Formats: sequence, C-alpha cells, structure tokens
Amino acid sequence: MKKTSIFCVFLVCAAIGVCADSLPGVVNIADFVATDGKTDVAEAIQRVIDTHPNRTIWFPDGTYLISKPICTPADPRRSVDLRLANYAVIKAAPGWHHDEAMVRLGGMHKANDIRTPGSCYSLTGGIIDGSGVAKGVSIDSGRETKVRDVSMKRVHVGLHIKRGVNNGSSDCDIADVNIVGNKARGSIGVLVDGLDNTLSNMRIADVQTGVRLTGSGNFMTNLHPLYANPMDQYDDSVGFYDTGNDNSYNRCYSDHFSTGFLFGAKSRSAVMTACIAYWYAPNKGRRHTAIRCEGAFNACVSDMMVGFRGTEALNTVLKTGAGGGRGYICDTRVDEHLVNETEKEYLKYAARLR
Repeated sequence: MKKTSIFCVFLVCAAIGVCADSLPGVVNIADFVATDGKTDVAEAIQRVIDTHPNRTIWFPDGTYLISKPICTPADPRRSVDLRLANYAVIKAAPGWHHDEAMVRLGGMHKANDIRTPGSCYSLTGGIIDGSGVAKGVSIDSGRETKVRDVSMKRVHVGLHIKRGVNNGSSDCDIADVNIVGNKARGSIGVLVDGLDNTLSNMRIADVQTGVRLTGSGNFMTNLHPLYANPMDQYDDSVGFYDTGNDNSYNRCYSDHFSTGFLFGAKSRSAVMTACIAYWYAPNKGRRHTAIRCEGAFNACVSDMMVGFRGTEALNTVLKTGAGGGRGYICDTRVDEHLVNETEKEYLKYAARLR
C-alpha cells in the first residue's frame, strides 16, 4: 500500500478540523500568538519563523494584527512554508508607516540556491489586509518562491517581485491570487522588477495601474485588472505597463483602463496572444487606447480583441511615440466604425484585420 503524503494528510486534517500541530513538521501559530485582531503579534510571528526552520507554519482562522513586516528566510536551511486557512487574516495595524510589504518572502537570509532541499517555499491561502495603506506581499530574495490562493484587500501595492539574486532572475511562480487595492493614486496591483517569473489566473481591482513590469522574460496568463478607481485618476490609468523586454502575455485582459497595454521607449519583443482591451462605459471626452508605445512599436500581437464602447471617447487601437518599429498586429478583432482617431496607426502594422 502506498503511503499517504504528509501534505495530503495535512489538507485532509485541516478540512475536517483536526489540530494542525498534531501533524509532524506542522507548527500551529495559534499556539504562540493571539488571533483576536487586537493584539500586535508581529514580533511573536517572527519568533516562530526564526525558531522553526524547515517547518510548515499553519495559521488557522482568525485575525493576526501586525505593526511591522514579517520576513521569511530565503536560505533553504532556514526557510519556512506559510499556510493560511481560508479565513485567516494578516492585517496591518492602525498607524502602519512602513514602506516594505506586510509579508516579505525571502526578506532575510538571502540565498541563491535551488539544489538544497527547502529552496522551494511558499505562501498559500488566506487574506492579507493592508488596511488601506500597506503593501501586501513582496518576494525579496531566493529562487522558486511560490504564492498560491492568496487574497489581498485594501493594499497600495499588492504583490511586488523584486530583482532576484540570480543576476536579477527571481524564478517565482504565482497563481490564483486576487488583489483589491486601496483606490489611491499611484496604487499598483502587481509590480514585477525581477526576471523569469510566471504569473497566472489573477484578478486585480481598485488600482490605478494593474500590472507594472520593469523586469524581462516574464510570462503571464489570464491576468485581469479592472479599473474601478475615481475618475480623476483615469487619464493616467494603465492596465499593463511594461518597460522591460521579452515579456509574454497570454489571454491577459485590460478592463476599462484608459490605456490597455503601455510599452516603454526601450521595450522590445513583447508577445501578446489572445489579449483583450475592453471598456464597459463610453467615458465621454476621455481617451481609450488599446496599445500605446512611448517609443517604436515592437510587440508581436495576435488574435487580440479590442472592445470600444461607443464613440463618445477618442478610441485608438495603437499610438506610438516613434516610427520604425518591427512589431505587427495579426487577426485583431475590432469594430472599425468605433475607431475615431484620425491617424489609425494600427493599419500600418496590421497583417490581417477582421
């Protein structure tokens, strides 16, 4: 008979309410800290992380109030795996004034090591509540870091992947993460400074910029930022803002931002497949731009859907800051009678339009 893995046992026990710390290698944080949402438990959580290397730390339902960031080690000999129950909330305390994120994965004991067991650690589940001011989660160091099934609420920046220790490569895997911002000017759902990351199945709302990339070689699938901020921020709103190189977008969806996809002056070779730029209201007197380039157009765009909503706004498929780009637009679906700009630059790069 095959042995059942400890992770499967952990999941089953958690589902039926068995005390998680009865399992080998699992530490129940509630045995060490208050879960009432009134007591500052930041230092107590940090002590548990520091004194339980290579352990899964389980956060049962409750509210964990923190007044400063908590850090996990990147060193695989010290790393921990944070797992939160679905209704476990890590919440920023009143008066939060830190520039760093609430949870800093790899925020201490930096390492560039994928061969030692313990290098592939993660944050899974639960809710990160920024109380309207804090940043949510950052990945500061290490390789192969995973963030899964996490919900972030009222954060100024949701997820920040910093430049990795492997010549800038972070090698992170992000999946099924939902982010709701604080509706403030300058708010960002996902900020990626690192290289070589994969992000999939994310919903983002209440931010001025959905996804901001300065790093390169990142692959994104099914990311859906939705604009719902005050309209006085609208003209500068962007679904995806990319100043890196060689980033790939697969079925990514900019929903109602003024600019759907914005590429920096030095960006090159972005690949966009089956992406969407859509507007759910006419926004009279505004400008809607599906793709905008600060320099030349160098993206490879195929099977894109552009959904303008009437002609009350100035509707633009493509706007460039310089000519001579090597990009192309192939099989784009757009109602041409709704494109009311005069230049219609996109026709210069259209391989086929339907």
